[in-house]
Amino acid sequence: MTKSSRRSTQLAAGFTLAAALLSSVSLAGAAELRWSSPTDPQTMDPHAVNSAPVLGFLNNVYEGLVRRDKNMQIEGSLAESWEPLGADGWRFKLREGVKFHDGSDLTAEDVLFSYERASSEEADTSSWFSPVKEVKIVDDYTIDFLTHAPNPIFPDSIANFMIMDKGWSEANNAVRPAKESETYATLNANGTGPFRLASREPGVQTVLEPFDGWWDEKEHNLTKATFMPIANPATAVSGLLSGQVDLINPVPVQDVNRIESQDGLTLHQGIEARVIMLGFGHGHDALKYSAETADKNPFQDVKVRQAVQKAINAEALVDKIMRGNAEVASQLVSPQMKGYSESASNRTGYDPDGAKALLAEAGYADGFSFGLKCPNDRYINDEALCKAMAAMLTQAGMKADLNAMPVRNYWPELRAGNFDMYLLGWSPGTFDAEHPVRFLVTTKNDEKKLGSWNFGRYSNARVDELLPLIQKEIDPKERQAMLDEVAGIIRDDVVYVPLHIQPLLWGSKSNIDLTQRADNFLMLRWITVN
Repeated sequence: MTKSSRRSTQLAAGFTLAAALLSSVSLAGAAELRWSSPTDPQTMDPHAVNSAPVLGFLNNVYEGLVRRDKNMQIEGSLAESWEPLGADGWRFKLREGVKFHDGSDLTAEDVLFSYERASSEEADTSSWFSPVKEVKIVDDYTIDFLTHAPNPIFPDSIANFMIMDKGWSEANNAVRPAKESETYATLNANGTGPFRLASREPGVQTVLEPFDGWWDEKEHNLTKATFMPIANPATAVSGLLSGQVDLINPVPVQDVNRIESQDGLTLHQGIEARVIMLGFGHGHDALKYSAETADKNPFQDVKVRQAVQKAINAEALVDKIMRGNAEVASQLVSPQMKGYSESASNRTGYDPDGAKALLAEAGYADGFSFGLKCPNDRYINDEALCKAMAAMLTQAGMKADLNAMPVRNYWPELRAGNFDMYLLGWSPGTFDAEHPVRFLVTTKNDEKKLGSWNFGRYSNARVDELLPLIQKEIDPKERQAMLDEVAGIIRDDVVYVPLHIQPLLWGSKSNIDLTQRADNFLMLRWITVN
């Protein structure tokens, strides 16, 4: 059995065991918390995987130079202050007296080490540092991040850049992150955050305990927090209703009314920053999963991509699949994000006849088949959404062969280019429209750390020209004009098909007070059990 097969088997066994635990384990104390989500964070390494399940979980264990408050505003964390160095970059002043969980002191050496680690070619976070030219230590508690050009949003862009202990990493042979293989840092952690990792059983449960040496003021009353990945939504809801778990995220849309009306439970509801979209294999010379068009790729024709958008009834998806708990999206960021383009906010409507006409114009009057890849445990109702869209596309003449899989297997498939069309959700870490342009639209360039999530290998010279100008522009009107132009290119070229803005739906016992942030990160430091 291969290592990958063993992991899949262990994960499946973990889900089974997690479900069994729900029927046999109860909370030991009022200040303990057990919570569940469908996706287990696949690693404890903060630089190995750039995904919300990993970053959201590890924000309780590791910390960055800056962080986001309850209202998603940037504030100091391990850096007590920062200032621009003219047009050359930013200087960060570290807090003195901060301890890692093993008792060692935080210094600028740890920040430099973490930058070198997180920006290395092995790191999934390397693209965060594309604006950085050099990092220099000024003294033990002062460090400079020098950028290639003025970068007014740089502090916002590193809110999830987590600092590791250099000595701990070196002692445990974890100097570089590992995406696919295992290192000491994938199963263990040594952060400075409010919670320390007590135990880790991938796919089964991960236990956190408060760190008594945390530098900041304590706002929670938790004595223990246990996370259990539960892939089956019905099992998660059953656990919440029976009182054997305290919190689930998300609540299945079909159970929203049930949770909301249940005595002793609270539904926490909002709109996330995440836009759900369809992506194409722009750079593929031929379809990978088609019997009749295996020698060419219809999705390279903008008319075919326009046909896809016209064939999908986004309003019906929100109404039927999401039960009204979402908002139709027109671009890659929601209206709440900085840089949202009002001029590109109009969305192509549902028009199946128009879709068929465009296919005919493109030379595919008889249609074609293709492969649609989707996760089945990452986004709310992801597999159900893909099934509904497959039916809509087939009705318009594009027969979708749907392959839905666990997200642990999904990301490697996308990185290997094993798709014709795929589902993606994106929440901008900077809460700025520049973020998805840099990651999803810019031409992939490993050297410049750009386009790291541009799985379809889309490329547009004008977008590539505008991105560095957007990144350094200080004048808000000039910057917005460039973002508007990029948003128009993305819309007109149908680089992606925006579907909807995902809702935030959490369910908890009513004796739990929490803060629900738009990034869908569960921050344990703001939870109290009454």
